[in-house]
Amino acid sequence: MGYGKHVKEILYGGDYNPEQWPEEMWQEDVRLMKKAHINEVTLNVFSWAALQPDENTYCFEKLDKIMKLMRENGFKVCMATSTAAHPAWMAKRHPDILRTEFSGMKRKFGGRHNSCPNSATYRHYAPKLASELAKRYQDYDNIVAWHVSNEFGGACYCENCEKAFREWLKAKYGTIEEMNRSFNTAFWGHTFYAWDEVVLPNILSEHLAEEDTMFQGISLDYKRFMSDSIMDCFRLEYEEIKKVMPNVPITTNLMGFYKDLDYQKWARHMDFISWDSYPFPKDTPAQVAMRHDLMRGIKNQNSFVLMEQTPSATNWQPCNKLKRPGEMRQLSYQAVAHGADAIQYFQIRRSIGASEKYHGAVIDHAGREDTRVFREVTQLGEELAHLGDALLEGRTPSRTAIVFDWDNWWAVEYSTGPTIRMKYMDAIKDYYTAVFEQNIPVDIISVEDSLEKYSVVIAPLIYMTKTGWDDRVRKFVSDGGTFITTYFSGIVDEHDLVIPGGYPGHLRDILGIWVEESDALPEGESNTFRYGGAEYTADVLCDLMHLTGAECISEYGEDFYKGTPVITKNEFGKGKAYYVGTRSNQEFYKQFMKHVLEEAGVSAPVSIPEGVEAAVRENEKGRVLFLLNHRKDAVDIALSEEYGDLLKDMNYHVGDVITLEKYGVAILREINQ
Repeated sequence: MGYGKHVKEILYGGDYNPEQWPEEMWQEDVRLMKKAHINEVTLNVFSWAALQPDENTYCFEKLDKIMKLMRENGFKVCMATSTAAHPAWMAKRHPDILRTEFSGMKRKFGGRHNSCPNSATYRHYAPKLASELAKRYQDYDNIVAWHVSNEFGGACYCENCEKAFREWLKAKYGTIEEMNRSFNTAFWGHTFYAWDEVVLPNILSEHLAEEDTMFQGISLDYKRFMSDSIMDCFRLEYEEIKKVMPNVPITTNLMGFYKDLDYQKWARHMDFISWDSYPFPKDTPAQVAMRHDLMRGIKNQNSFVLMEQTPSATNWQPCNKLKRPGEMRQLSYQAVAHGADAIQYFQIRRSIGASEKYHGAVIDHAGREDTRVFREVTQLGEELAHLGDALLEGRTPSRTAIVFDWDNWWAVEYSTGPTIRMKYMDAIKDYYTAVFEQNIPVDIISVEDSLEKYSVVIAPLIYMTKTGWDDRVRKFVSDGGTFITTYFSGIVDEHDLVIPGGYPGHLRDILGIWVEESDALPEGESNTFRYGGAEYTADVLCDLMHLTGAECISEYGEDFYKGTPVITKNEFGKGKAYYVGTRSNQEFYKQFMKHVLEEAGVSAPVSIPEGVEAAVRENEKGRVLFLLNHRKDAVDIALSEEYGDLLKDMNYHVGDVITLEKYGVAILREINQ
């Protein structure tokens, strides 16, 4: 969906903060933005202190001037609500707005993400400001979206949150007896007799450290509660804006695989998805693409807005390496290839003070238009303007899906045992990378999404089996699908209570196995197994299993469980279910997924050299192939079909060879025969 069907071009721009600069500089900023083909700005992100100097006064005069300037110069606006950092007077007069840390320490004014999400003060003033802004600017037809707050995150452990948590638990469980059952409070005599006896879980109660809890059930519920509490703050502002401007879409910028907030749940309440992409220099192309695919999938809209990226360097990573010439352009097109309908930067003009003064910007401290970064931003702007609406509203034709679930992520890493080396994101990354490197399109879906349209569904480390999910997997496989899961799966229900009867719980019949024990291997120790004629390592965890109908594909090579199954395959109905009982290396996952995908009849859109990414988006104008060279050198690619080059306005015939330089990109539309 992006910014909506009324937008007929890829919007290009970013965060613009003219309130930080003298007014005499604004016209020069406008000139430079036009030169760079920027057509959209996000305004008003951190202006609460300037807009509201006390409880009853609003000062919109400077913002009025900025909005008038943007409209007169033809810029579209994504209007932010400014509520990401409350004013100092609010903290002084209403201390309930201040957060309490996991340690129990009450914060003072400062930083951002600094408001308690269950503060009555915050919940009054934040939506009130959003309402006042909407009323003030409702007649501006260049506002294409609203942007609530900024990068919601963090957690609070104050008394207000503790009281709200009790009410949340009461609404969820109904009775204290059901809550006790779900938390298994009979263990260690933790039984609660009244709701006001419930203590929130932090270092003062159930935790030994932030990720180390003695009662997983209550800690898991507090994660859910805090995500819901912060989401409610988003919804309060959303509802106030909708009362005034019901036809303008509303978003907030997400942060990829951000652990604290269940974005799959949040997505139901957002009009469209936007997110901020800041890869680390050592991130692989697969890791970058995986975040885009998560954002593309959480609302089933097939698209998103890239709300922020840096045109050069970040400021907050341990080592803030510059993007190399061509790298920013390639990363931008990779985002488009995986679903972006808008490309935006943080920031337009570089700040002169505080923590982001060395964060990259379109206009650097020098204020010149002949810098390398400005030239690259301008080149990309020219290309996006040339592309127009050719790529908008595209979908990715995926027959393969990876299941990702925030509850599962929290539960796996709250688990006391079997090993702290077992990380949910490692398991997701293992399988995603193996599929990505074969240029197979993949969706990242939730446990609530339909499985019907897929041929292959992968659920790595699906430790938690929520009620009813196994029935959907059972039907998917019975109807002919291929299902893959891994070590330490199917262990608990949604309350983190172990499912009796043997692992992997409700998935046993689908997989045709039961797991008796799991051997956790310390760092430096590993087992082995053979697959496809090669030997691979078995690392982190080794499940010791018995066959109850499945076929053994590979056996452990060492230790007392040598000769027992490590990889199994079960014919179930018309389909197949694989179980991989250990973690291995990337070469294994590549070979294993190659075999499974070929068996399922799933293939890449084109055959190209290793190190080149091929991604496809389809819309009403046709099917577009993106080729991105991630190699360290140039590469020649022979084409097997006829294509029209959307960037160069030329056609290619079968057998033609195109050369992609380092960081090179080609965007090719298939020519129907």
